[in-house]
Amino acid sequence: MAARIEYKASVAKDLRKLDRAEAIRAVNRLERVLAAEGLRGEALSGEFAGLFKLRIGDLRVIYARTDEGCLVLRIGHRRDVYRRGRPAE
Repeated sequence: MAARIEYKASVAKDLRKLDRAEAIRAVNRLERVLAAEGLRGEALSGEFAGLFKLRIGDLRVIYARTDEGCLVLRIGHRRDVYRRGRPAE
């Protein structure tokens, strides 16, 4: 059975900041990888302990594992995604 993937409302804002082709590629890969293999991804540490990241080229997807699947919290460029507040424009 495939894992359920949910998105935090702010992820739509993150995707609008990306190039259209890059955003589509990220969502397609995210859906394919996390739905099939929910346990994929590297565990984060420090203030992000308990969360996981998935690499998609220069993009990083930050997500939490839930009982039903995954909750995507943030999608962004690797230099900005770990910053607090709004990523640099």
